[in-house]
Amino acid sequence: MIGAGAFGRHHASKYRGLDGVHLAAIADANPEVRKGALSDHGVTAVADWRDLLGKIDLVSICTPAVSHSAIVRAFLNSGAHVLVEKPIATSLEEADALIALASETGKVLTVGHQERFVFARTGLLNFPDAPREVSCWRMGPWTGRGDDVSAVLDLMIHDIDLTHQLIPGNVTNVEARSYTEMGRFADAVDATITFANGSVAKLETSRVAHTRRRGMRAVYHDGVIEIDFLTRKVRNTTNRHLNPLELGDPLGESVAAFVKAVQQGTPSLVRPEEARQALQTALMIDEAAETGGDVQQQMRYAAYA
Repeated sequence: MIGAGAFGRHHASKYRGLDGVHLAAIADANPEVRKGALSDHGVTAVADWRDLLGKIDLVSICTPAVSHSAIVRAFLNSGAHVLVEKPIATSLEEADALIALASETGKVLTVGHQERFVFARTGLLNFPDAPREVSCWRMGPWTGRGDDVSAVLDLMIHDIDLTHQLIPGNVTNVEARSYTEMGRFADAVDATITFANGSVAKLETSRVAHTRRRGMRAVYHDGVIEIDFLTRKVRNTTNRHLNPLELGDPLGESVAAFVKAVQQGTPSLVRPEEARQALQTALMIDEAAETGGDVQQQMRYAAYA
């Protein structure tokens, strides 16, 4: 485990519950976290993650986003399989280099878009046609976590990934606006994404909201599917069958799927190429917001994509 903060501790507990897996060590720069590693997880902890290179088979990386690329690269080169929390990296160049390195070394590289497991259970990802419109909202109060990047790379990227699973094809246009309150990067962002097939996604996220809201709405030719993830209410006016919404343990499923991919050679549910696609759209949204939603700038980035 690299990075044992609020989220990393959950990763560690998931590994401890899996057969055939031994949680060997935790790396964290915080001395208080290292002190609690032995009592909480029964393992020793080191301050520098480099001390673990070449000594472990699998690693979860739960450090700040800006550090992902360097740490993933080092562990792939050392012979380890890697599960890195989202985003895969903070630039497309970094993401492409990591994907190429994973292929070259023959190691599993997967990314923590674990909410994909919730959607997969509902059957929402199995429909043959794309929705005409998707809306996602993800709002919550300030926690101080993830502020090394914008709210797009911190929070909205979950909904970007899910949108790409629902709507295939390329993004042709992005419009966005942002609001910054607590730091250097946008804390609240609204974005409208147009796809080559004509479908539109409207995404809204905030990490400085007064109340929590999280949900999605998909409009199909035969009706609407709307999910409130906080109340767990589902409204379905289509004729499409949906399994009951069960949030379950998506992180546990993500970690277990990673281990299974390593042990049995089965494909990961979240391929690094898909995480790269979500990153690309996220960067387009950030750029559109920074430039005030200039259409020519948006189209330049869409063409580059």
